[in-house]
Amino acid sequence: MYYKRIRELREDNNELQKDIANLLNTTQQHYSKIENGGTEITADRIIKLAKHYKVSADYILGLSNEK
Repeated sequence: MYYKRIRELREDNNELQKDIANLLNTTQQHYSKIENGGTEITADRIIKLAKHYKVSADYILGLSNEK
């Protein structure tokens, strides 16, 4: 579920995959795989995304619907 949430967050904030890849210190290709559910995301990257989007990690992981 997290991959759907991170895509929605990115699109809602009008950001490109390459922008978020830079934030996470990875390539756009690797981030694309994360967003498409093709590879797992690490806890430290979930934390970075939560801070970047000002939402909870639980929201990203689908454990809560409250941002």
